[in-house]
Amino acid sequence: MRRYINWLLLLLAVALAALGAAAQLGLVHAPFPALAFGAAAAIFAALLIIRGLPLKVRRPVVFVVALALLAALTGGLAYFQFVIKPVMVKGFITAAFAPKPTTVTAEAARVEQWRPELTAIGTLRAIQGVAIAPQAAGDVTAIHFESGDDVEAGALLINIDDSVEQADLANGLAQLKNADSTLARQRTLVAQGNTPQSTVDTAIATRDSAAATVERTRAVIAQKAIKAPFAGRLGLRNVDLGQYVAVGTSLVTLQRLDPIYADFPVPEEALNSMATGQAVRMTVDAIPGRSFAGKIEAIDARVSAESRNVTARAVFANPDRKLLPGMFANLTVTTGEPAAVLTLPRTAIVYSLYGDDVFVVTPAPHAREQGGTSDSGGSSGLIVERRLVRVGPARGERIAIEEGLRAGERVVTAGQIKLQAYSPVTLDETPALPAPAETPRP
Repeated sequence: MRRYINWLLLLLAVALAALGAAAQLGLVHAPFPALAFGAAAAIFAALLIIRGLPLKVRRPVVFVVALALLAALTGGLAYFQFVIKPVMVKGFITAAFAPKPTTVTAEAARVEQWRPELTAIGTLRAIQGVAIAPQAAGDVTAIHFESGDDVEAGALLINIDDSVEQADLANGLAQLKNADSTLARQRTLVAQGNTPQSTVDTAIATRDSAAATVERTRAVIAQKAIKAPFAGRLGLRNVDLGQYVAVGTSLVTLQRLDPIYADFPVPEEALNSMATGQAVRMTVDAIPGRSFAGKIEAIDARVSAESRNVTARAVFANPDRKLLPGMFANLTVTTGEPAAVLTLPRTAIVYSLYGDDVFVVTPAPHAREQGGTSDSGGSSGLIVERRLVRVGPARGERIAIEEGLRAGERVVTAGQIKLQAYSPVTLDETPALPAPAETPRP
């Protein structure tokens, strides 16, 4: 029996040693490291050696080995209690209170070609616009238009009672006829030598005075037949048939709508880049989704001392007459050639009293030491760096970055409200929703 046990211990020691060597060389895949198989083989070999010792020697050796095992076990427990356990507890606490990665959306800054533009807000103004008012008072006897009509130049609009003037005209014509007859007789008498030349001069003066009276009466009658001074569109009628109107009373407005002006103020420093003939784009809230093209026609000759702005005037074609005077207009003036501009979505900018900043996605320090990180998020080792930037003009949903960022750097565009400097993040690769065709207005 003793021999069989010795052979069993020897076979176990050799088998474990061979298995450990195979695991070390990678010939087999074992669930335990190769060192564990070597330690087990050494234990079986030691047991085999101890069994071969004489009885007197075996007992002290067994005692020493048991004592050594007990001391090793005690030392191992102490090492676990005072060295390994505190490290494990610290790791558990750190993991429990460590900030969880925040899921954000990021986009790389890119370079675009933008034309330098100047934006402004303005007001539409008719190229010609007047309030039709009478030069002579009286009762309205006829109205020849309806509100909103398009009329030609010289079209009759309103008649004011001119019966008194018509009577004065008839009287004046009679006086003029009599003066002409008297002048003819006096000239005949002067030719015959029967009257002095002074009587002819008096007759001429009387005839000219009668003619002037007739012309004055005709002018008053013409003033009471109110006509359109130019072609255009009439506004709302402010008078009714039979109504008495005084001199200067506004009866109706007349506007020439094609083309139409847009007056807008610009800062005085923009004068160096603006000139007549530059292209202008315009949008109006009343006609969403449509842009109008025009050009600068004139720039005011003075700068306002109160606002330090100068007024510019652009002209736009308006064949369908949908643009009306008084409308609010958004204008964009192209002031130069295209230039390279670094841009980001507007949502990437965090505005504050201390300056504008962005969150730049970068690898964590340990990830940089390992040569990079994965873009899939999770525990890939991504953090955000808070960086101040200087922003430029905005166009649509994008804004220019003039300083503080380089092309290609990834910037958080959604989820910044939960971030602090060096916060861990994961990237959401879900495609962003398309921008609305029109930005909502409050």
